[in-house]
Amino acid sequence: MSEPHSHSHLWPGVPLALGSAVLFGATPPLSKTLLEGVNPFMLAGLLYLGAGLGLALYRLLRGRQAAAGEAQLTAGDFPWLALAIGMGGVIAPVLLMFGLTLNTASSSALLLNLEGLATMAIAWLVYRENVDRRLLLGAFAILAGAVLLSWQGEGIAFNRGALLVAGACVAWGIDNNFTRRISATDPVVIAMLKGLVAGVVNVGLALAGGAWFPSAPVVAVIAAVGFFGIGVSLVMFIVALRHLGTARTGAYYSLAPFIGALLAIAILGDAVTLKLAVAGLLMGAGLWLHLSERHEHEHEHEELEHEHSHVHDEHHQHRHDGPVSEPHSHWHRHAPMRHRHPHYPDLHHRHGHG
Repeated sequence: MSEPHSHSHLWPGVPLALGSAVLFGATPPLSKTLLEGVNPFMLAGLLYLGAGLGLALYRLLRGRQAAAGEAQLTAGDFPWLALAIGMGGVIAPVLLMFGLTLNTASSSALLLNLEGLATMAIAWLVYRENVDRRLLLGAFAILAGAVLLSWQGEGIAFNRGALLVAGACVAWGIDNNFTRRISATDPVVIAMLKGLVAGVVNVGLALAGGAWFPSAPVVAVIAAVGFFGIGVSLVMFIVALRHLGTARTGAYYSLAPFIGALLAIAILGDAVTLKLAVAGLLMGAGLWLHLSERHEHEHEHEELEHEHSHVHDEHHQHRHDGPVSEPHSHWHRHAPMRHRHPHYPDLHHRHGHG
């Protein structure tokens, strides 16, 4: 049996969530350079297909090695996966596309920030994740920065298109919370299936609307951007869900617009504005509030049996017949335990609070 591991409660969840936001935030400015001559719906579909096919190739090349380190989807996981894909890969994109045709671009950009709010609200109110005032204040500071970045001098138009865009954000919020329920299983497989389904839906809608496929070199570039900006980003997001819970991961992910704005300055030569500076200050304050959070109290772990990727830390003290490599995945039992340490609502700390 190996020695127990000791690490900060910030690791690896926070770096994964921030890394996911960086990769996703890089996607819009990179995509903007590809939009000339490419239908926006076709571009979205090819980005998701690039993510799904790229992850499928990665999974195929790793084969048994990848399967050994992660818990695989079981029959009980597929209903949650289907619901997550249906909400985030089918319903949300369709609602967004129809909403965009009935609403102004500026109003839609503001409304898209509702995804982070919906993700946190569902995690807090439905799944009872612990969300204290410090976390709420930090999340709202980050969201305020995102709203400021997307504000184009016009307010929200309250019409049928706005309702459809808001509905898309709620669907993505539900998707994020459903995905948390299966986040202990192989994140590459989850992200691969999400990418393939969303890609097929969006490409199908583009073709139905009369769009054409761009040239092969352009398709290859779009697919590469999609693999990293959506595929790898989504894998990191799912693993972050394991360690941070949905509300905190969603809040960190809301930093993506600011990262995209910074890259637009570097790549596209956009101007540095006062709006960007104020948004950066708001998001920086929110990030500091989250990073400095220290949720610590005495808590009890009930007996639990499950399977997921793990190392032999203080929550995983069990024996193996012979040497093993870490991390690894297998069915294991947690004995009842009571202790105190800083923690987030990860796989082993989804307890209630008085």
